[in-house]
Amino acid sequence: MKLKTLTTLVLLMTIALGANAQLLWKISGNGLQQPSYIFGTYHLSPLSITDSIASLPQAMADARQVYGEVVMADMMKPEYLASMQQQMMLPKDTTLQSLFTPEELETVSQAVKEYLQVDIAMLGMLKPAALYQQLTVLFCVKHTPGFNPQEQLDTYFQQEAAKQGKKVGGLETVQSQVDILFNKPLRRQAQDLYCFVSDPDKADRQMKELVAAYAAQDLDKMLRLMEEKEGTSCDPTPEDMDQLLYNRNTAWVAQMPAIMQAAPTLFVVGAGHLPGDKGVLALLKQQGYTVEAMP
Repeated sequence: MKLKTLTTLVLLMTIALGANAQLLWKISGNGLQQPSYIFGTYHLSPLSITDSIASLPQAMADARQVYGEVVMADMMKPEYLASMQQQMMLPKDTTLQSLFTPEELETVSQAVKEYLQVDIAMLGMLKPAALYQQLTVLFCVKHTPGFNPQEQLDTYFQQEAAKQGKKVGGLETVQSQVDILFNKPLRRQAQDLYCFVSDPDKADRQMKELVAAYAAQDLDKMLRLMEEKEGTSCDPTPEDMDQLLYNRNTAWVAQMPAIMQAAPTLFVVGAGHLPGDKGVLALLKQQGYTVEAMP
């Protein structure tokens, strides 16, 4: 291959990576006196990912406030914990066993026994989504080396901001996140749980692919993996994606202009919310902001 051709290919690859493989973005223009920033997180990523982003310390220094999806400290308040615990429970006229066929229940029971070391009969009043959350954390601990559920990027940024005397805010309430986690229709919750435990190899593959995509800072691939469909009832529905991502993106972007006008802000949200035509980056551009990838 000629040197000129090789150089051109390397340049094109560099441009492509710069466009699609970033976690930190600068938001400017559209009347902003100072830029703000947005950083995409992933719950399975170690905190060390921050060391690979050269511009991150400057973004943190420039920001006078940090906004996350929610104020993480609020989720630890006793009143919120009590409310969340209550909403993790099934209605009194429903049991966990009633939401599955006998065959499905046996598969779920085996997973509960393996990861939680208890009989499913002891958890019969938990919503499927609550059980799903517990199993997911333990599954990640087992299958993802280095994963520490006590170390979360979202919490890290908010704690650092608080140490520096900066304001910490949230784009949505704790209750809105509880609704997403535990208040979906019960039948859909049961289906999600069964899909997860019935094919652990698939769950392991998807998790590792997401971890790798995040480590490569490839937002587009993360979105493709989240939207991945196989033509089964386990595929995410349009309603699922609207509730998990797209409706929230729209609501967040409606709030962001006033927040950025008040003070330069570092927004820290899940990386899956950033890419795509309905992602936060595209929605900000549609509002007239300049959005630039930061190395």
